[in-house]
Amino acid sequence: MPNQLKSFSKGLKVYRFIIDYGKPILAVTLCEKLNIDKSTMSRILKTLKDEDFISYLENSNEIIANDISNKTNQSTKIELLIKATKFLLEEISLKTNECAYLGIFDDYKISYINQIDLSNQELKTRNNIGIKTNLHTSALGKSILAFGNYDLEKIKFNQYTTNTITDIKTLNEELTIIKNRGFSIDNKEYQDGMSCVAVPLFNKENILIGAVGISGSSFRLKDNKLNEIGELISDIVSKYSIVY
Repeated sequence: MPNQLKSFSKGLKVYRFIIDYGKPILAVTLCEKLNIDKSTMSRILKTLKDEDFISYLENSNEIIANDISNKTNQSTKIELLIKATKFLLEEISLKTNECAYLGIFDDYKISYINQIDLSNQELKTRNNIGIKTNLHTSALGKSILAFGNYDLEKIKFNQYTTNTITDIKTLNEELTIIKNRGFSIDNKEYQDGMSCVAVPLFNKENILIGAVGISGSSFRLKDNKLNEIGELISDIVSKYSIVY
């Protein structure tokens, strides 16, 4: 049997055992029960966790199986949201002449689920779809924090540049500003030389579902330009009624 199939078979075996076990289980127990060495088990569990088939109980090494139906439903919702916002992102990209993004809250990270670049910029932004970043470092994340209801104590204030927000007090002050003006700004807070603007995205029932915005070179996006684009994106989003 090819190595890939062997690994796949072992992965299924481990996942099936975790489900049938019916309660939280430790990796060492899985190794003993299934006669799999620690190194191989570690790789299998990492893959299962990365693909959201398993998770660890908070503050422990105990493993539980995730509900695959919930995973499927979430994937379907994301696909529908991407379709429902396609024309919105296209308009944002065309009118700002920058790359437009759609992001959603994902376990105290911002997950980039779509991007559209219809700009005529010579240097295009890299593909960020599927990437997750810290909420406090991105314009998308800060818009979601400002207009959502989240526990800021759960945020890990990793610092990436000299402009990165590194404490709750400063973040709270920033979120108040965002609420008042309606859009958020990342001014070289995650990556030197890059700036972003974003606005919260609500569905037809006025429920926060994510955020949309743009990113580009800080050389182009000076402070006055960032504010101008923030107002522009807010106006564009206000014309759309998102149903998905």
